[in-house]
Amino acid sequence: MSESKLLDALIAQAKLSKKQTEKQQKIVEAAITIFAEKGYANTSTSEIAKAAGVAEGTIFRHYGTKDNLLLSVILPFFKESFPLMAEEVFNEIMSSNVHTFEEFLKAFLKNRINFFLENKEIAKVVIKEILYNEELKSNLLPLLSENFITRVNKALEIFKERGEFADIPTDRIVKMVLTFIAGFLASRLVLLNDYSITDEEIEDAVRFVMDGIRNKEQ
Repeated sequence: MSESKLLDALIAQAKLSKKQTEKQQKIVEAAITIFAEKGYANTSTSEIAKAAGVAEGTIFRHYGTKDNLLLSVILPFFKESFPLMAEEVFNEIMSSNVHTFEEFLKAFLKNRINFFLENKEIAKVVIKEILYNEELKSNLLPLLSENFITRVNKALEIFKERGEFADIPTDRIVKMVLTFIAGFLASRLVLLNDYSITDEEIEDAVRFVMDGIRNKEQ
């Protein structure tokens, strides 16, 4: 999904809400666009109000805080879209003729990096706020668990049956793998703003993980 399509999808989702007034829809649309352009921390409520054509007090009256405005933008979209997004990602990877978990992990990491780079401004806002916003974290992490972790777990079980892993419980392997992927993406793409990740670096990173979980006797 390209950045323009993701922005359009966020705005379209906001417009579908029957709970919002016309002014609220304008506020949300303006907030989405400016958050993506400038980042959440660098966006003021006065800028959003000006772009939406409303008084700044209208934002506070409807949402209370900028944090609540962010939640009203992000949560409905991801609650609606996460299941389909996760299904598409895993169907795409599993249909790409992967034969080992190492190949699966490389394909998964490349897929998520490409998605981030296509939507980096919005993705940076979401990832940064997950790191620091406890309410957003508590709402989004269950969605990640339900839709991504369960699918990674299923993939692991397939490859585990083939004897690819050391004698480590599946749930522990899932945690290690996802902790690595989340840390890799957050550190390189958000904290360091380093978008020049090469295929060789992905190969090295995946090999680093696999050396810890692979069956050495295979």
